[in-house]
Formats: sequence, structure tokens, C-alpha cells
Amino acid sequence: RRYYTPYEVAMHNTPDDCWVSFLGGVYNLTDLIKANQGALAAPLIAAAGQDLTHWWVFDPTTKDPKRHICPATHIERFYTPMGRFIHVPPPEPMCNWDTSFGLPWWRDAKKYQIGLLSARTRVIRVRNVLTDQEDQIEVPCEEKLVEIRERYLELNAHAKSYTWKALELDLNLTLEENGVPDETPVFEDHHVPTDYFIPVLHVYWNDDLTVA
Repeated sequence: RRYYTPYEVAMHNTPDDCWVSFLGGVYNLTDLIKANQGALAAPLIAAAGQDLTHWWVFDPTTKDPKRHICPATHIERFYTPMGRFIHVPPPEPMCNWDTSFGLPWWRDAKKYQIGLLSARTRVIRVRNVLTDQEDQIEVPCEEKLVEIRERYLELNAHAKSYTWKALELDLNLTLEENGVPDETPVFEDHHVPTDYFIPVLHVYWNDDLTVA
């Protein structure tokens, strides 16, 4: 999966299942916390399931946490009012600081990043014309219809055996590109409830159980 919604990230909010997001990325820190149990894991556990962008300086080159000049020592160090966390060096030089971990976890996207955080989500309805069942799901605006179909598989294991229609839908395009605009901002500007109108996609049975 390329994109995750804030709600999906928020579901992983325990030490045994810890996801966070920052600077547009989604990170699974479960293994990191298991390997580094103790006080340094506590701030990450407390923030599990949340967006931590406010901990960081927006620098796509380093992706390092914020820094500041300590008023007591006048030494530049990481700014961690939430508490020093895993891979953040101690505030003062120490001979026993172990740097054998290599890259700090926030720079090691290959190991910990599992996807991107959706910049904007929307709600759609999917109506099964065969059974007249209707499901409402939240999807990232960036996802192509074929990716939305993968989400719908959790509700209907035979979703790939259906033809998807609103007017004429291209599975390789987003909803917006398919002419299904997200009108939520318009509703908000006019103080209309955002659920006043939710677009519906119709799925038509292809009579083919081989694709499931």
C-alpha cells in the first residue's frame, strides 16, 4: 500500500504495534521499540499512532529532529521537550554512547518507512448492485481506483470480479481524474455538513468467481 490515512496510523498505538508519521511518511517502529526497551522508548510509545512532524525541522535532506542552543550549557543539541528518544544522542558528550546502530531510525526509511501519509482523505460509498449492499469507506485522495479496490477487498473478497462504475471509470486513475471531485472543501466553505453528499461508486457483478 502506498498511502495510509491518519485513522489507519492511529490504530497502531501500542508498544507491540507502534506506527508514527512525520514529514509525510508513515513508519512502523514496532521492531525498533522491541530492540530498545527502556526510557528512550517511552516518548515514542506515548506518541504511538500520532503524527510527529512538529518534532522535526522540515529538511528533506537530513530529516533530523529540531535542534536548539541549550540555555544552560550553550551547546547545540536536539530539542526534545517530550523526552530524549531512541537514537537521539545524550545532551553532553559521553564515553559510553553507543553509535553502532548506524543510521538513526528517522533517516533509515528503507528499514522503517512503510508508506506515505495521505495529505487529504475523502469518504466514498461503494454500492454492490448485485446484493444492493452499500459500504462507506475513507480513502486517500492520492490513490488510484485500483488501490481503492484493494481496500474494498477487505469488505468484499470478490471485489476484483466486479466492474466499477460511476460514469466510466479508469482503474489506473484517481477519483478526481475520473471526474469524481472531492467537494468537501466547498461544503466546508458554505458551512454545509461534509456528509451532505457522498459520491457513490457502483460495482457490477461479472459472473466470474475465478478472480477473488
